[in-house]
Amino acid sequence: MTSRHIVACGLATAAMMLLPGCSNETPAPAFGTGADLTRGAIALQQYGCGVCHRIPGIAGADGIVGPPLVDMGRRVYIARGLPNTPANMIHWIRKPQELAPRSAMPDLQVTAADARAMTAYLYRSS
Repeated sequence: MTSRHIVACGLATAAMMLLPGCSNETPAPAFGTGADLTRGAIALQQYGCGVCHRIPGIAGADGIVGPPLVDMGRRVYIARGLPNTPANMIHWIRKPQELAPRSAMPDLQVTAADARAMTAYLYRSS
C-alpha cells in the first residue's frame, strides 16, 4: 500500500467517524437491561409522568401538557436545547429547574436509580 492509499484510508475512516454526529439517530446508551426497563416503566408510572406526557408502553400515559416521550433515543435535543445524552436526561429528570429554571417540568424528587432506569426505558429501541 502506498502512502497515498494510507492517507486516503485514514481520511475515509475519520470521515466515517464524524458521520454519526450528523445523523438523525442517537446511538442507544450503554445501559438498558431488562431489569432497568422494567424498573423504568414502574418508576414512570409511580412518579406520574403520564399525567403530562404520552409515553409508549405505559398504561394511562396519555398526557398532553408536556411533549410526547416517543423515540427519545433518536432525538438530538431533550429539553430547552439540551443535547440528548443519557447523563443529561438523568439530570433533567432529577433536577429540571437546575437546567431550565422557568420550565413547567416539576422537580419530583426522583432518585438517581429511578432516573437512570427511567432513562433506560425512554431510550429503549423504538
